This record gives sequence, structure tokens and C-alpha cells, in this order.
Amino acid sequence: MVVLSAVAALVTGGCTSDDGPAQPPSSPGPSTAAAERADEALVERAEPLVKRVSYPTRGQGDPAQNWGDLYLPAGQHAAGSVPMVVLIHGGSWESQLGAEVMSSYARDLVDRGMAVYNVEYRRVGSGGGWPTTFHDVADALDHVVELNEQHPEFTIDDELVVGHSAGAQLAMWAGTRHALNDDEVGNSPRFRPTRVVSLAGPLDMRYAATHGDSRIVTVLGGTPEQVPDRYRSVDPIQNIDPNVPVVAIHGTADTMVAPANSERYITAVKESGGIGGLTLAEGEDHVSVVSDDSPWYARILDIITETSDKAVDELRATHSN
Repeated sequence: MVVLSAVAALVTGGCTSDDGPAQPPSSPGPSTAAAERADEALVERAEPLVKRVSYPTRGQGDPAQNWGDLYLPAGQHAAGSVPMVVLIHGGSWESQLGAEVMSSYARDLVDRGMAVYNVEYRRVGSGGGWPTTFHDVADALDHVVELNEQHPEFTIDDELVVGHSAGAQLAMWAGTRHALNDDEVGNSPRFRPTRVVSLAGPLDMRYAATHGDSRIVTVLGGTPEQVPDRYRSVDPIQNIDPNVPVVAIHGTADTMVAPANSERYITAVKESGGIGGLTLAEGEDHVSVVSDDSPWYARILDIITETSDKAVDELRATHSN
């Protein structure tokens, strides 16, 4: 059985290879240069482009891990005409798995006409952990502004971030970084997503950490009792923004991250007056929700791509009544 209330608005995007250096930071908000070039000739390419880019990090970075793959769709595109989605992979914030986990989603979304930015970052066991992992993800997201300077065909003013597992927690955190205090990791974002999709995410980190999820304790460097400020800063359920539409998708057979995480989170979103949808994928486990051979794979792609601005407006109207 499916409980579905999708709340993201996006359209569709593919593959070649190219290296590009990181660019220096720029000012917040949508690119002025991109806006000025909105009436210029269309971008045109015969086939999709995949371009690996490095993003600048605070302190000393790791070129082998501080990168993202930017996918741009084939066809003709005016400046600001292509919707964008950022993908953040999971793997328990640990080094065993990388951005390749989300490659199938990236390829299929770019084939649907979307720009896609599939992010890699340092994790526990490869130089990450608290706070490096969170700094890296914040820096990777903020680099979207510079990428838009180089490729003004995609938009950055109303965009979606999708994350799986640990990446889902990071994606939800990305959607609320604007509310962080000046002394918190990841504050003052230059790129701010306006909607988020979570795939099998630990969206109630205190609950998960006290119900056997030692991976959360490892990445944050302690239990909720030992480092409460860290949990308070990055735990999705403690940082709900009612103005950011969110969708949680969770397999009913997930034994690694309990579906209760998504259920508790979406309940809390609705209780706060926010816009949230929950899809329980019958029979899917923690890994199968990102496997392209899953019977749910196409449906998840549809959730990402088909929900329109009108649908979000309708949900907002429903919640205000």
C-alpha cells in the first residue's frame, strides 16, 4: 500500500566527461549574470553532458572526494529554463559507498530533461565525520552558485535536493541551513533548496540513535546526551521549516533505518503546519529504493519529476484550510 503526497516541482535530464576547476565563492542568491543572459541565444548540445567539477572547501580539501558530477541535458535551452536537482548519496556517513550509488538516478533524471548535480564528500573513515562531512556538503551545495555562472541554462531559485539514507538526513539539513545560528556548521547558505525528497532517511536522529543506530553516534561523535547541540543543529525533526515542502519515501522492509523515522518526521511536519508527504514502498528495503532494477524505481523517478508547482500550491491551500 502506498501513502503518497508528493510535493516537489521539477521537470526532466544524461552523459559525456569533462574536468572543470573550482571557482571562487560569489554572492548569495540567483546569479545576476545568468539573469542578464536570459535573452541570449539558446544553449544547444546533441547529447547530454556529464562534467566532473571540484568544489572549494574550507581548510584543506581532498580532490579525490570533494567533487560532484554535473549532468546537463541534450537539446536547446534558454538561460534559466532547465530545472535542477541535487543528489546526495548515503552509506551511513561512512567511506564504503560513494556518489556512484546515485548514478542511475542522475542518468535517468538528465534523460528526463533536468540538470543534476551528484555530490561526493568526505566520510567517516576517509577524513570525514563531525564537522568535516557537514562542511563538505554545505560547500558542495554552495558551489551550485558558481556552476550556474558557468551554465546559466539551469535555475537555482526553486530547486530540489534528493538524498538517500545518510544523504537524506544531509538533504533535509540542506533545506533548513538558512535558519542556523552564526556559530553552527553550515550556516548562511548561498544556495538554498526549496523542497526536499528523502529516500530511507534517518529523519529523527535522536530516536534512531537511542534505538540501536550506532552509525549516528559515530558521525556526530556522541549520543544525544553527550552532544545534544550537534543533534539539535542537524537532526531533521528538530529543524522543521513549515515553508519547505518535503517528501519521505521509505521501504516497509527496511531493517537498517526503520520506517518509523519517516513516519515520525512527516507527522511532526504536519503538526507544525508544514507540507509533507509520505510514501511507504511495500516490500522495499534500505538498498532497493535506490536500485534501478527495483519495481519502485520508476515510481520514485516520477515523484521527483512529475509533481508540479500547481500541486504544491494545492497542498499549501489544503493545509491552510
